Amino acid sequence: MAVVNLTTFTEENVADWFATRDINKARPYVDLVQNLTIEGSQMRALVPGSSAEPYVAQAYLSQAQSGEMTVISRCTCSVGKHCKHVAAMLLKAIEERNPKEPASGSALSWLEDLRRVSVAVAKKKARPASARQQLFYILKWTTDKRQFGIEIRKGKYPENAEEWWKVDRALVTPPQFVNEEDLGILRLIWADRSHETGLRAFGLGPKHGAEILQRMAASHRLYPEDDLGLPLNAGPVRPASIGWQVDGMGFQRPHLKPEPSAEMIVAVDPPWYIDLAEGEAGPLEVTGNPDVINRLFTLPPLSANEAALVAEALSELAPDLPLPGSDAGARLRLVDAPLIPILQLETLHTHGHRAWRSYPQNFGGGPFDVAKVVFRYGDADVRPEEKSEFITLPEGETIRLKRRDEDEARSLTALEGCGLQKIPGHTLHTFGSPPEGIYGLAEEASWVPFMQDGTLRLKEAGWQIEFPEDFRHHVIEVDGWEADLFEADNGWFNLDMGVMVEGERLPLAPLLANLFRTDPRWLEAVELERIPDDEGIDLYTARGKRLRVPAGRLKPLAATLIDLFDGFTGGNTLRLSRFDAPRLAELSDISRWQFRGQSDIMALAERLLKAQGIGDVEPPAGFKLELRPYQKEGLAWLQFLREHELSGILADDMGLGKTAQTLAHLLMEKEAGRLDKPALIILPTSLIFNWKNEAARFAPDLKVLSLHGPERKILFPQIMQHDVVLTTYPLLWRDADELMQHSYHLLILDEAQTVKNAQSQSAEAVRKVDARHRLCLTGTPLENHLGELWSQFDFLLPGFLGTSKQFTRHWRTPIEKQGDLRRRSLLARRIRPFILRRKKEDVAQELPPKTIIIRSVELEGSQRDLYETVRAAMDAKVRDEIASRGFARSQIVILDALLKLRQVCCDPRLVKATAARKVPERAKLDLLMAMLPELVDEGRKVLVFSQFTSMLALIEHELDKMGIAYVTLTGDTVDREVPIRRFQDGEVPIFLISLKAGGVGLNLTAADTVIHYDPWWNPAVENQATDRAHRLGQDKPVFVYKLIVSGSIEEKILALQERKAELAAGILSDDYRVDVKFGTDDLAALFEPLPD
Repeated sequence: MAVVNLTTFTEENVADWFATRDINKARPYVDLVQNLTIEGSQMRALVPGSSAEPYVAQAYLSQAQSGEMTVISRCTCSVGKHCKHVAAMLLKAIEERNPKEPASGSALSWLEDLRRVSVAVAKKKARPASARQQLFYILKWTTDKRQFGIEIRKGKYPENAEEWWKVDRALVTPPQFVNEEDLGILRLIWADRSHETGLRAFGLGPKHGAEILQRMAASHRLYPEDDLGLPLNAGPVRPASIGWQVDGMGFQRPHLKPEPSAEMIVAVDPPWYIDLAEGEAGPLEVTGNPDVINRLFTLPPLSANEAALVAEALSELAPDLPLPGSDAGARLRLVDAPLIPILQLETLHTHGHRAWRSYPQNFGGGPFDVAKVVFRYGDADVRPEEKSEFITLPEGETIRLKRRDEDEARSLTALEGCGLQKIPGHTLHTFGSPPEGIYGLAEEASWVPFMQDGTLRLKEAGWQIEFPEDFRHHVIEVDGWEADLFEADNGWFNLDMGVMVEGERLPLAPLLANLFRTDPRWLEAVELERIPDDEGIDLYTARGKRLRVPAGRLKPLAATLIDLFDGFTGGNTLRLSRFDAPRLAELSDISRWQFRGQSDIMALAERLLKAQGIGDVEPPAGFKLELRPYQKEGLAWLQFLREHELSGILADDMGLGKTAQTLAHLLMEKEAGRLDKPALIILPTSLIFNWKNEAARFAPDLKVLSLHGPERKILFPQIMQHDVVLTTYPLLWRDADELMQHSYHLLILDEAQTVKNAQSQSAEAVRKVDARHRLCLTGTPLENHLGELWSQFDFLLPGFLGTSKQFTRHWRTPIEKQGDLRRRSLLARRIRPFILRRKKEDVAQELPPKTIIIRSVELEGSQRDLYETVRAAMDAKVRDEIASRGFARSQIVILDALLKLRQVCCDPRLVKATAARKVPERAKLDLLMAMLPELVDEGRKVLVFSQFTSMLALIEHELDKMGIAYVTLTGDTVDREVPIRRFQDGEVPIFLISLKAGGVGLNLTAADTVIHYDPWWNPAVENQATDRAHRLGQDKPVFVYKLIVSGSIEEKILALQERKAELAAGILSDDYRVDVKFGTDDLAALFEPLPD
């Protein structure tokens, strides 16, 4: 089976790696792909998209366990990876390996004429403000300064612009960064493209070279290759005279001497000078007969005899011109110096190469490492293949050189002994003429040992080794690692990690940021695990130095701090919140990092890591409820947060007493004298009464103010006179101006998932409240997606999890879309100190087998008015009936009146009256629908009992809207086994049961939660229904919730059940008999009005 790599993959492979729709989306982008490069096993390109800047696409191939090759990719677009931009890059690579036949010159010319006509007729298309990229023209020259070429680059600035070679394509369809001025230059460059210079550049030929230089200089974008800081200006015409110089073979050649002098002369027509010192370039004006001068430069190099003949002719025909000298070579300076062999290492960019030694044939192109040999004698450098006695120095002087042949031979023998051999000239496919006189090793893998050992052997043999700092095989080992912490502002600190290299401390943050940008493996949890700890990882400094470090030292950093590199804009430090201190403690443990400075931060790290192992504290003296052990631990945790000025989420399962723990915390603050300002508690409307009731029962010493209802406005002045202030989410933003006039000791959000939408009015309002401490209470801190978690922490610890965009990029997308388990584990470790969550099964040993919880709710608005209207009418009707017929004969009227009041409590729509159907409020149903999603998220299996099948139908409708699965059992159910089996087998989490149909005879031990939506008058029947779950075979504690409308007939019946259980059971049960012992005083209590 053929090996698939980045230079051999096909469209069939791409079809295997990407969905068809993604490939179809990618095809329009193929021609837009820019700067496609393949370096080793990685491919990189820029792909324009909807953003102002092109997206950076990267890919490399990885072998799966099945042996198949898969593509690992990354893109800076919102998708993040495996997107249409990556697919377009891969398709572009295939296209460039198999180029289409280029258009003919005549077709290009015709298209160019057509384009110019179109431009003349139509308005020039306005360039968008964001398109700031442009072309730069870089002047290059050979070492003897006889050949010149132009390298074209594209970018915002010349120093970081990238090579650009798509001249032919631009002449057909100009991209936005190519303007009219550029098109004139490119057309001339393309016409001279066949002029060979041996440079990786477009040659400057004699025909169009002068016009090309003139246009480039006028554009102010012509730069010399050795100084990209300032462009070459268009200089004035300079006069030039003729001179004579001796070349390397001792022959004389004519040359031009401008005035003022210039470093280089470009042989175009007319010739141009390049004055690097003045930063100018311009044409030369040569004195003398132009015809004679042109003929003079067609002369071949002149020997001494030939020079004498030419001098004689010139003295007669052009006496004003200087004459070649006689025996010029004898007058040259003699250089007699010892040999210094020099090996110059560099990496060439090739279009491919032929098979040579162990290098296989390559058609895809890429870097190829070579060595050039220079023999240095004093101030003269010669190549081994140059055997001339005469050498022209770079500054123009020609000298006579005394070569030392035996020393040169010994040096070349030492070179071969280290594995270097001369590369045949036809081996490498490069731009321009193939390089001559270069050496190479047997294979690319040989360069690492050569740099470590071979260079030492050559130095011992007298060689000097030269290479640029960014030579890709020059590796510097790291000598040491260190990290410092510096306090910044507002609870943040700076982490400065560094490495010691050759006695110099280099900042590690920018090196890692570059690594993570260029190597996608470090962003993929699975790929990160595959990197061996002993693999050498190369880090590149800003100056091109290459540092090699073991992967094992970097992997913990990538796993623990990767999100901190998002948006890294430079500098030497990373910015961390003090709440992230545990991450540093982790690094200290697993990768031997030692953090110097700010010992208090590391101490906080230790405390945070131990936060959930805090010991118990004694509850406040005035607390009237005996806390269970886990509740005492919760109280201690809340005290820990307050002591260290932290915030957190108490996320216990429903029914474990979050309200009680919070009230104990508040009372402890008051008894300790710290509650000098009130605590503001924001909660859903349905929980107002529950908080008031539990505060009165368990913490009567707390002064509680409830800001609810239309009369709340007159209570605003009393806020500072109370310990606890209750308000609701719907009222918060309406009352924000009044509430925010005060600061608070503690701000508590109950059912905090209510503000999970960070853009909601409530979420925006709570962020503005001034409070010393903040606390969230919720049984489901995470319901739908991780964005809800970010919203809560943005309220609790602003900035801790970054911005919403950063959090999505580094946490939501990898965890939710890519299944990144490592990233999920890291996020869990980061937030663990600030969340206390106990599930029901975690504290099962501390719970009784059955826990009964009364959840009260108050009637509001029209529903309250409806209840009062029905109560008053039924009270009068019952009294009249008893007065006329007697108590014993009024049973049906009494029961009908009680039934209507119970129906209003359950849901106004149960009452058969037109006015009742228009009532929008349904307090108890709202409470139930707030409970059920949370219970389901906790993994509870829930039985919901009601005596009204019509009420169950209304609940079904609400569950359908929420998308929560359920089954139903009523008297109309034909096949009872199906819903029972589905619930017992775990297919659905909720079982809706009518009390008559399912109150007895069922074994539903899969359930661990029972909700009595409406109270049943006979406690025995109600208990029988509860026992469907709480029976033999049940291995979990059972929670029983009774939903009661506060102050209503339901609450009165509960009180009667306690006081006269047998009496109430006998009177208000299924047999519809009213015992005569049930007196009119008890009946009057049932019809009492709702409390104010």
